[in-house]
Amino acid sequence: MMFRLSAELSDDRKSTMYTQTENNVYRNSDKTSPISVILVSSGSRGNKLLFRYPFQGAAGCPSSLAAKQRSPYALYTAGDGLEDQDGDSRFSDIILATILATKSDMCGKKFELKIDNVRFVGHPTLLQHPSIIQVSKTDPSPKREMPTMILFNVVFALRANADPSVISCMHNLSRRIAIALQHEERRCQYLTREAKLMLAVQDEITTMTETDGSPQSPFRQILPKCKLAKDLKEAYDSLCTTGVVRLHINNWLEVSFCLPHKIHRIGGNHIPPDALEQSLKAIRPYHALLLLENEKVLLSQLPLDCSPAMVRLIKTCSAVKNLQQLAQDADLALLQIFQIAAHLVYWGKAIIIYPLCENNVYMLSPHANICLYSPLAEQFAQQFPGHDLPSMLAKFSLPVSLAEFRNPLEAPAQEAQLIQMVVWMLQRRLLIQLHTYVCLLVPPGEDEPSMRDEEPLLAARVGSRSLSTPSALSFGSPTSSDDMTLTSPSMDNSSAELLPGGDSPLNKRMTETLLASLSEHERQVILNIPAAQNPEDLRMFARLLHYFRGHHHLEEIMYNENMRRSQLKTLFDKFRSVLVVTNHEDPIISIFQSPMD
Repeated sequence: MMFRLSAELSDDRKSTMYTQTENNVYRNSDKTSPISVILVSSGSRGNKLLFRYPFQGAAGCPSSLAAKQRSPYALYTAGDGLEDQDGDSRFSDIILATILATKSDMCGKKFELKIDNVRFVGHPTLLQHPSIIQVSKTDPSPKREMPTMILFNVVFALRANADPSVISCMHNLSRRIAIALQHEERRCQYLTREAKLMLAVQDEITTMTETDGSPQSPFRQILPKCKLAKDLKEAYDSLCTTGVVRLHINNWLEVSFCLPHKIHRIGGNHIPPDALEQSLKAIRPYHALLLLENEKVLLSQLPLDCSPAMVRLIKTCSAVKNLQQLAQDADLALLQIFQIAAHLVYWGKAIIIYPLCENNVYMLSPHANICLYSPLAEQFAQQFPGHDLPSMLAKFSLPVSLAEFRNPLEAPAQEAQLIQMVVWMLQRRLLIQLHTYVCLLVPPGEDEPSMRDEEPLLAARVGSRSLSTPSALSFGSPTSSDDMTLTSPSMDNSSAELLPGGDSPLNKRMTETLLASLSEHERQVILNIPAAQNPEDLRMFARLLHYFRGHHHLEEIMYNENMRRSQLKTLFDKFRSVLVVTNHEDPIISIFQSPMD
């Protein structure tokens, strides 16, 4: 009796090891990966589960099958709990076919079903066969053998606690595959042929199992014989690895899909699509597009019918050109440049940066891999012979501008190589760029409230100004042509209204109006600064006052106001007693500068 129990536990341990090995793939890939992909159909032969991947563990492992069929009073092991928690293998094919093959009324809509710890997401689709094959029932001709499938459903099994954005993306992919299959079914009855092949293999395996008694997985036999099964497996594998799905249904229709959770990540956590969308909407003309792959490699990945504008942009793109210059060189509208750039960033083929120039300040990313013998170090040594990555990264341990690397005695080729190395490190997210931000901070007077009480009041006063809202400057949508102006955005009481030269009464009134949002004490402190005695400096300070909230970096002010960097830095130095200068990342593009896992 003791021997039998130990033998049963041994088999159960084997089963546990098998299921854990299969489920560890899902755990290691995180919660954004699907558990399985399932194809079901409904027709005159009833509801059928045509294919599922990965294969059910019990069908491919005899020890697992024995464990499944043992007495209900047998010892409950941890392996079963893990399998029930993360997988859908506890659902038989008949049960899945019943619950996933919906009624015709639910076709064309999002299908979502949660059972315990598994959530099924799909897009059931009704097949509408051509009227030419719908003949009379009394017609004895061979045309009578018309397709018997009424509807089908490509379902992805997810964890019940999957993020809503992941669920939405999986439904989108299911809908795209369904549309392609529906089109091919109408064109050449592709789905009907594939379904017949799948059912024939299932019937054959069932007969063999009844004859010799050895259980086999019919889906394992279907996979090498059925093109549709291979496509579904490829879709599942791509979702679990790269997140980029590229299928050719029936070697004819292309289905492309991108799971942004797999591509855009920060420190092991995925970036919510909403945050990604907000950052893409915040792209401005002074930003630049940095391709993450070689131009030839990227062009080879494009579909044959891709937009010629995208090809032109990729060939013209450079890390030293901003989007406005890129639009001029590519002879494309700026709005179209924004749309193509957002598309490339979404698919993980490019990132948004600030154009490379000698004043850019970079430092080592906190997420960078600094191991001496990392794969990146080997790639860097091959790309740039005579240089090693750890030594190069050590130069950016503290914030440093590219101008500090310039040596007038060096050959121009060495400077070009430095730019290529910086571009290479930016492509691998090893460096981050720091921008200069300015905040107005007036020391409180003796009769003034404390700083803690004053800050919300100051923020309320400055925030209520109608000069230029930060949402219009920093977070404009690239889909709006009004936000994509090439010139400086118009602002109330802007520099155009200040007459150059002369301390005219009009200029005085304009300066007073610009300073009206400040308290009396703040105005007095600013007016007592020696630089404020110069009308030109005071007018420039008042004109830029709405930028001194820490929301606009130096490069943005330069672009919006059409000013030189030296002018701004000189102004900051003259009013340094009330201005606080900080350096940090641009929150708009910071999510694109974190390294990928």
